[in-house]
Amino acid sequence: MDYFVEVLIKLLPYIKITLLLSFASMLLGLIFGGMLAAMKLGKSKILIKTANLFTTFVRCTPVIILLFLSYYGLPLLFELIGIDISRGSKIMFSIVALTMYSSATLSEIIRPAFFAVNKGQLEAALMAGLTFFQAMRIVVLPQVFYIALPNFGNMLIALTQESALAYLIGVVDIMGQAKVINSMNYGVHILEIYLAVSFIYWILSLAIGRTVDVLTLRMSRILGKN
Repeated sequence: MDYFVEVLIKLLPYIKITLLLSFASMLLGLIFGGMLAAMKLGKSKILIKTANLFTTFVRCTPVIILLFLSYYGLPLLFELIGIDISRGSKIMFSIVALTMYSSATLSEIIRPAFFAVNKGQLEAALMAGLTFFQAMRIVVLPQVFYIALPNFGNMLIALTQESALAYLIGVVDIMGQAKVINSMNYGVHILEIYLAVSFIYWILSLAIGRTVDVLTLRMSRILGKN
């Protein structure tokens, strides 16, 4: 028990790296996922097929493969145009991989949420004198966000857990530091170490879930859903 607490204390400083990976990937995933969803909702067959192809490829590829493709593949790709990113931050490559994963999934969350909003509300907003973009920003998108919010929370929890794979390319996050501690102890306290790791991820997941619940309740009051 004493060693369990000792490991927890040693791992706490590395929570910020895990949170950086998950929250940065979530934010970028929302941006690119929104773009993918817009492409799928548009009328251009080329854009629809491109978005669907990207989504299918990413969702059918394990995150660990996306991580290796990012870390080993992107430097080779940029080398073709004379740019050297081989010395780039390992955290950056991890965020790229996790963003690919999240954007594909989030696009499939956003699209049905958009269809769930009554079209009459957009038409009413346009008739009230709002431009299309104003109506989308003020009326439609807040409701899309509210409808999709529980799934956004699930996605953020998944990203927090999947970020543990980043240690495979040398990122020292919670899992990476746990591997270092385990190596220094020659595997003697492996059970305590990974119980401590699982406890931290459990607390983080609970905290995210609770935050999403509170945010959903507040948004329901603002939008008059209750």
